[in-house]
Amino acid sequence: MAKNEANSALKIIPLGGLHEIGKNTCVFEYDDEIILLDAGLAFPTEAMHGVNIVLPDTSYLRENRHKIKGMIVTHGHEDHIGGIAFHLKQFEIPVIHGPRLAMAMLEGKLEEAGVRDRTELRSVLPRDLVRIGQHFFVEYIRNTHSIADSFTVAIHTPLGVVIHTGDFKFDHTPVDGEKFDVQRLAEHGEKGVLCLLSDSTNSEVPGFTPSERSVYPNLDRVFSQATGRLFVTTFASSVHRINMILQLAQKHNRVVTVVGRSMLNLIAHARNLGYVKCEDNLLQPLHTVRNLPDDNVLILTTGSQGETMAAMTRIANKEHPHIKIREGDTVVFSANPIPGNTIAVVNTIDKLMLQGAKVVYGRDKGIHVSGHGCQEDQKLMIALTRPKFFLPVHGEHRMLVKHSETAQSMGIPAENMVIIQNGDIVELTETSIRAAGKVQAGIELVDTSSSGMVSAKVLQERQRMAEEGIVTIAAAIDWTGKLMAKPEIHLRGVVTSVERSLIQKWVQQRIEEILGVRWSEFASLEGEQPEIDWGGLQGTLERELARSIRRELQCQPTVTLLMQIPDEPPVKVADGRRRRTRTAAQVAS
Repeated sequence: MAKNEANSALKIIPLGGLHEIGKNTCVFEYDDEIILLDAGLAFPTEAMHGVNIVLPDTSYLRENRHKIKGMIVTHGHEDHIGGIAFHLKQFEIPVIHGPRLAMAMLEGKLEEAGVRDRTELRSVLPRDLVRIGQHFFVEYIRNTHSIADSFTVAIHTPLGVVIHTGDFKFDHTPVDGEKFDVQRLAEHGEKGVLCLLSDSTNSEVPGFTPSERSVYPNLDRVFSQATGRLFVTTFASSVHRINMILQLAQKHNRVVTVVGRSMLNLIAHARNLGYVKCEDNLLQPLHTVRNLPDDNVLILTTGSQGETMAAMTRIANKEHPHIKIREGDTVVFSANPIPGNTIAVVNTIDKLMLQGAKVVYGRDKGIHVSGHGCQEDQKLMIALTRPKFFLPVHGEHRMLVKHSETAQSMGIPAENMVIIQNGDIVELTETSIRAAGKVQAGIELVDTSSSGMVSAKVLQERQRMAEEGIVTIAAAIDWTGKLMAKPEIHLRGVVTSVERSLIQKWVQQRIEEILGVRWSEFASLEGEQPEIDWGGLQGTLERELARSIRRELQCQPTVTLLMQIPDEPPVKVADGRRRRTRTAAQVAS
């Protein structure tokens, strides 16, 4: 590609995936063109009450939507494609290129969200080269990961080739036989790679990540020892693992029923594309397997991470409408908890054990391996690509630091790499790499039950209600600024030793004080009818009552005032006295 005479810098701006695990989203910008690499989501923490999905702040993309020329998708994990449907509601992406499995999964998501017409989906094959805009050519290079159809990408820019590894490990005996295209990586390394952006997830772990096939004999042993019903939970997107589980079910004469929407969808797509292969009669609906002997049943479920609404979690909580744990069942967790999920997972395991299940879990059982490369995988990636500059991505801060140390041990000078945060702008030229400012970054919280974004203020209110409770006050006020009855007080989740009657007395006195002092600020008595700023009055009362209640109770509950007023105001008569207007119904009577 011809070099740009102006020698503009290539900007690399990660909006998610740094100093965290999840919501991987990266912007590549050259002159007036932007391409996106992946657009993932993350899952909420326990403090994010009512939040279902966490997305990166896309303010920068909304402001520069006219520059967006397309998107590159590396593979079909939710932390790489889960945010796309939400982003398309805010800005268009002209074209999205990605692997067949990821595109099949994405199409369903976009249809469900009603945004399928806002982009064009194009499937790619290994070594396909696609053009996006005037400045970018992207080559897809097959890699190996925990999901089928995963790619590393070589992005050809006017300044040189930038390689983004995507999620990867070097699996030399992949379950599907699709090997990492190390030859193509080496060819790029021989010609010259300007910069390598590399997955840092396992940068603290020495050695190579084991092959996915290493799990097979250990699962085989567990299956052979199980005498009752066999439950297996794993990541819904672990196509290779699911393939092995189905093979072992066939070997051990067990019929499989799949429970969990995400797993059902992925298996359907993977079977259509040939990534999951099994006989049709191996998979049976739940109502069919109920009539089979226990030792002929395998139930494959979601919920390996203790997700609240996932099938295995609901089974453990005795909330699943069709499945109950019985004494003698065996439950296999073929996944390790990702950071932040450990407590939810161990709680689920405890509940299953209390109901009589034998639970097989833990790293020592050898029933799970990571899809991310460890230190030796990362060294091999650097050795093959031989980059001039290096940018560790996809990981928490300590992981990025450790990966940079590994890169330095491979001969990349410290001044040729930067460790950045989400929103940092990396400027890359043929001779330099540097952090050059920031764009707005952070998180956007989605409550899917209401199809709306949860603002920081709303989240703060939810957290306060969860931690300190809520006080609701109902007060009826007439057109002269007097209480029409004693206010009603309701406390929910508030811990206090103060008697409710005393609280009610405080509240009534405080309302009367405020009305007595400040009524004239909100009431205008000129003209035939008084004009009252009821909204302003309610806001003032609510704020003042909240201060008083929090001071008296020595806690910080949410305080809400419900104010009742008469339907119609009084009107003046000739002698200046006031009388109430009558409604049409009263006049008629």
